[in-house]
Amino acid sequence: MAHTETHDPNTPLEYRSEIGRLNILGFWIFLGAEIALFATLFATYMVLTHRIADGPALGELFEVKSLLIQTFLLLTSSFTCGLAVHEMRRQNVKGLITWMAITLGLGLGFLYFEIQEFLHFIHEGANIGTSAAWSGFFVLVGTHGAHVTFGIFWVTMVLIQVAKRGLTPATSAKVFITSLYWHFLDVVWIFIFTAVYLMGMVMHHG
Repeated sequence: MAHTETHDPNTPLEYRSEIGRLNILGFWIFLGAEIALFATLFATYMVLTHRIADGPALGELFEVKSLLIQTFLLLTSSFTCGLAVHEMRRQNVKGLITWMAITLGLGLGFLYFEIQEFLHFIHEGANIGTSAAWSGFFVLVGTHGAHVTFGIFWVTMVLIQVAKRGLTPATSAKVFITSLYWHFLDVVWIFIFTAVYLMGMVMHHG
């Protein structure tokens, strides 16, 4: 006799299959490893932040306008990602895909301004080989940017699956996991915004 799981109707779809629950648990464990990675990069950056050699000081080249635009885009994308999950819980595939598409657009905008910022730094004579401080900066911020790039591809692949298969416990779990990943990148950016950019500006102008 086939075993069928019975669920409280209030249980979110992504938690209704055992594989969905295990994947979500596994992803939380993966996030623990990601936190360790970024913690190491932050620690390295903090140690190297004053080692500017003959290059410009970190805060000297930071531009408030670009920083605020990047932050606005990423914080807004976290909000729209939350709206997408809300629509998923309402079984609204169109709403889910619409809000996730907006999230991806904001993510692409963030990457555009980050790349422009990196090109500006390089033009001003600051690249990964300029000094230990700039090495720490480019590795930390670049790693976050690479994660955002990966996140955009990942979310796109999941949305294609949702469009083809609809909302099932399996596809819902995938959407939920990508939303956790996206929110995680948002939290990391808040730390970068504070520890790298704000402190860099304060140290330079202080």
